Amino acid sequence: MLSREADSVFWLSRYVERAENVARFIEVNMHLTLDLGDSVDQQWEPLVATTGDHDEFETSYGVPTRENVWQFLTFNRKNPNSILSCLSCARENARTIRGALPSVLWEELNKFYLFVRGAATENTFDNASMFLEQVKISSHLIVGITESIMSQTEAWHFARLGRMLERADKTSRILDVKYFILLPTTQDVGTPIDIIQWSALLKSASALEMYRRLRGRITPTHVVDFLMLDREFPRSVRACLSRAEESLRAISGAPDGTFQNRAEKLLGRLRAEFDFTQASDIMNSGLHEFIDQFQISLIDVDKAIFETFFATNRVQPEQDSSKTAQ
Repeated sequence: MLSREADSVFWLSRYVERAENVARFIEVNMHLTLDLGDSVDQQWEPLVATTGDHDEFETSYGVPTRENVWQFLTFNRKNPNSILSCLSCARENARTIRGALPSVLWEELNKFYLFVRGAATENTFDNASMFLEQVKISSHLIVGITESIMSQTEAWHFARLGRMLERADKTSRILDVKYFILLPTTQDVGTPIDIIQWSALLKSASALEMYRRLRGRITPTHVVDFLMLDREFPRSVRACLSRAEESLRAISGAPDGTFQNRAEKLLGRLRAEFDFTQASDIMNSGLHEFIDQFQISLIDVDKAIFETFFATNRVQPEQDSSKTAQ
């Protein structure tokens, strides 16, 4: 497979996943606004911080009102991680390799983009819940098409690799929302307010029902264990890393227990760390600190994948890819 085609399908998949997860970030706050009312009205600024786009937001808007943050994260084309920008990039990547994709995939992605672009002209917060839900459904449809009708060749594995790495990153960032936005005072720990917050977090990751069935009562340690370390839940960080590693090995053809390139080595090492980590270790060392270190490691994996598969010329280890996830 040509590196240009591999790069396009990797980022097509990644940008669609990113758009969905930005919608999930916003949902965290929206659910809390419904449940807790005015007490979280001023908690929109940290939402921008967790996406890594604070400087761009400050330049464009300054004041972090609900409407400004909504506009910035959904429809602002200057924000490279807004929902509209992500889908625009996904569509452009798909256009460049349109002949290599199932026609129905291109058609549904085009519909997805046009839906979001149309919603941008209205730019209303009144139908925010319906809009965010449709973003998630459209993303699921794209993934379903990829899983159902694409042969599991290199293209399919590059698509899954991009999706799993993006999902692992954003699941960890959704948890980081709890640190920045929902961090309770000492007296709030274990209270109904704290439970509502953790429930909203699980709901934003579409994890609440599965968590209830498998874990029962909501506790911070169990939530962290489920979203970070669970082997079976498809949005947990550990499950995403395992599936990403499977696809990376399938692409390079490395036998189990070996690695063919630096990307495999770094991703295998990162996945292995999760195999020997417990939720209590994460909580004791600090949830935010653990997530911060994880994201640094994931950026290193991103760089290694770029250098191994997508760079047309040899890239020195200290150089960065312009497409590294933020």
